[in-house]
Amino acid sequence: MFKDLPKFVFLTGKGGVGKTSLACAIAVGLVDAGKKVLLVSTDPASNVGQVFGVGIGNHITPITSVPGLDAIEIDPEAAAAEYRDRIVGPMRGVLPEKALKGIEEQLSGACTTEIAAFDEFTALLTDDAVTGAYDHIIFDTAPTGHTIRMLKLPGAWSGFLETGGDASCLGPLAGLEKQRTRYAAAVDSLSDAARTRLILVARPRVSSLAEAARASRELADIGIGNQHLAINGLMPDEDMGDALAASLIARDRAALGGMDTHLAGLQQSRFALRPENLVGLDALRRMGTPVVLEPAAPHTTDIDLPPLAALVDGIEAAGKGLVMTMGKGGVGKTTIAAAVAVELAARGHEVLLTTTDPAAHLTETLAGDVPGLTVSRIDPEAETQTYRDHILATKGASLDAQGRAMLEEDLRSPCTEEIAVFQAFSRVIREAGRKFVVMDTAPTGHTLLLLDATGSYHRDVLRHAGEQASHMTTPMMRLQNPEMTKILIVTLPETTPVLEAARLQEDLKRAGITPYGWVINASLAATGTTHPVLAARAATEAPEIAKVRGGLATRHAVVPMLAEDPVGADRLRALVGQSLEQV
Repeated sequence: MFKDLPKFVFLTGKGGVGKTSLACAIAVGLVDAGKKVLLVSTDPASNVGQVFGVGIGNHITPITSVPGLDAIEIDPEAAAAEYRDRIVGPMRGVLPEKALKGIEEQLSGACTTEIAAFDEFTALLTDDAVTGAYDHIIFDTAPTGHTIRMLKLPGAWSGFLETGGDASCLGPLAGLEKQRTRYAAAVDSLSDAARTRLILVARPRVSSLAEAARASRELADIGIGNQHLAINGLMPDEDMGDALAASLIARDRAALGGMDTHLAGLQQSRFALRPENLVGLDALRRMGTPVVLEPAAPHTTDIDLPPLAALVDGIEAAGKGLVMTMGKGGVGKTTIAAAVAVELAARGHEVLLTTTDPAAHLTETLAGDVPGLTVSRIDPEAETQTYRDHILATKGASLDAQGRAMLEEDLRSPCTEEIAVFQAFSRVIREAGRKFVVMDTAPTGHTLLLLDATGSYHRDVLRHAGEQASHMTTPMMRLQNPEMTKILIVTLPETTPVLEAARLQEDLKRAGITPYGWVINASLAATGTTHPVLAARAATEAPEIAKVRGGLATRHAVVPMLAEDPVGADRLRALVGQSLEQV
């Protein structure tokens, strides 16, 4: 599948491109060749265990069906809980309960979760006992934005520790001070081409390949230059007389033909779209083999496929409010958010469409102005720079040269981005008090971290508000109010995306947030395709749609797979009505 792989292999790419399947297939292939392999997931929405049909969790676990393969899922929340206990545990029985609660509160934010996951990530790269036990360690990493952020962490945190940081970060950083040398070793491992290869995984889609090109350059800039491009999910060359297949084949070819020259210059491997879900050993071992095409009858389903318009009708009834599309990266949140926003604007409402996803391109999706609709984007880098400039102009104005230098160094902490993005998020939420605000949020893991930051702020406000707390509406209170906020969980009609969406829903409910409805996007069952690969995949959708309809969602919509991207207001509105003739 891949030749001469080094000790460490990282897979990265836009969400939904098949990193998990490819990582598992690589691992199985290496074990079949006699190698001892550790498969590591650092994705907050990991599903490696589901691929092999076993429970894995946050500890190295043998995969009994594949002797020679072990796996571990670095669960950020579990890692954070263990990390907090390492810091707080020795203080129990020594400090008063009130003081302990204060420390636990300081360690309850997204910054702690990030640091804890990073702590385990670097341990695997630098622990001789772990690395010495395996021929290869395969990292099934999270979607591109999170991966780049995580891979930058070793350098960022080791540099931050050189000056000690600021009191605002001393709580989460308390457990890091003793491991400086480990972080330096992690940076060395990541930058060593003889020990590390990065496999950029992409679909043959313009947005996916563009994201891979950006990731390639960003990673090369931080010293990770041994890169390989894997293009996954290519349509077979024959359309078998199916219009949808012909359009998808043409779309694949156009995307590959317009590939970034830097990306096109990398070594490449290409993998065909499979007619089956890549779950189980047999399917994984077939991943690199050719697909045999045989004529197929049109797939039919008797499952109810309600249109997106039904959900929009319910959202519109309030006349204003916040609408958030949430889900794993690559499920089509940007398209669904744009379609809902355009439809609400067409019905005469004032609408703001905005995103916190660094990989989203709403302007391209809209392809022109829409009356009543304005578009904005919460750009993490821009918001962080604005926040830094504001702090330096206010708190830094009266400092001497040494004090200002310390403040500037503190603002280089990765925690700063979390604060800046949260402030921008809060401003957007307030807009929803007078009009519709539709937010295309980032992929699942990042969304949960963002909501965790919101929750920490919520608790902090209420703790300090005292008697006035009953008159305050914090961002979290707005998110928890179904009259103010409608959450749409977007997923694909496939086993893993539905499982991950269900996990997201449980996480939201634990935070007191109940989703309004589900959108099942890119359904082949709703198209009537006769292409053998597409028809076979359509047949696998019924159980997943039934799961959503039968208990996961109180209301849902099914949006068909489209022959062309729904660009422009007319096509987005047609998507809402699910008129296939128009779409």
